[in-house]
Amino acid sequence: MTPRVLIAPGEVPVGARDAVVAGGGVVVDRPEDADLIVWMTPTDPSGLPELLAAAPGVPVQLPWAGVEPFLPLIGPDRPWACGKGVYAPPVAELALAMLLAGFRDLVAYGRRTAWSDRTGRNLHGARVVLVGGGGISEELARLLAPFAPRLTVVRRDADRPFPGAERVLPTSALHDAVADADAVVLTLALTDATRGLIDADVLAAMRSDAWLVNVARGGVVVTDDLVAALRDGTIGGAALDVTDPEPLPEGHPLWSLPNCLITPHAGSTLAMNAPLIAARTRANVARLAAGQPLIGLVDPTAGY
Repeated sequence: MTPRVLIAPGEVPVGARDAVVAGGGVVVDRPEDADLIVWMTPTDPSGLPELLAAAPGVPVQLPWAGVEPFLPLIGPDRPWACGKGVYAPPVAELALAMLLAGFRDLVAYGRRTAWSDRTGRNLHGARVVLVGGGGISEELARLLAPFAPRLTVVRRDADRPFPGAERVLPTSALHDAVADADAVVLTLALTDATRGLIDADVLAAMRSDAWLVNVARGGVVVTDDLVAALRDGTIGGAALDVTDPEPLPEGHPLWSLPNCLITPHAGSTLAMNAPLIAARTRANVARLAAGQPLIGLVDPTAGY
């Protein structure tokens, strides 16, 4: 078959159209003609319910891995795919940079205006805990391999092995997992079960020199608890690409903490995103043409 693809909302970007054609499909203008709906706006579902009503059962591809704004629409009546795994390489690259910045005290060095004592420690051989076992964790584990870390992965499905990990533990064992960690990296999805997962109790279970890196979602961390832990020296520092609230307001306490590094949700920028989501679109159109399941399917029960 030649898949008929509706790209919405708004004007169809050239790159998206080219991706559909490269996958063996054609772009159509009406939802009732579509075999696949590619929704391009990552946080705004307005307008999508109308398309769904006109295209019952037609699969939908969403652009980002996080699908929180779309959860009220996602159900078993049609396949839903998302950007799961698409942005793993750039996000994992930023997580590695944040780990190195924390371990080598680049955050503190960058704020000084005079020569100082030499500080820092090696990432090589460090105990690193990855909370989340998806594509970002897999890519980060690959990037970390030359540093020979002692890797622990904490995830919902602890029965599945994880390449390069010494231990794979369930979420219920999070406190034990972080107790001896040099760094804890958050890569998990934001769901009802993970919202506020990193709270005062988890932070208190970490070592006083450990770093927390969050490239997941801001809501996974209780922000007020993190501020207190950084101020009190409960943990060594935090590197945050995501925050709650987001954007982080001017004057928020996190901005002034000397042991906190903040980037503006820049793990994958628009320039990085475009070719990656185009490649995913091309692959899914080709799979639709071949009668194969889409890549990045959302589990409606799990919420990601």
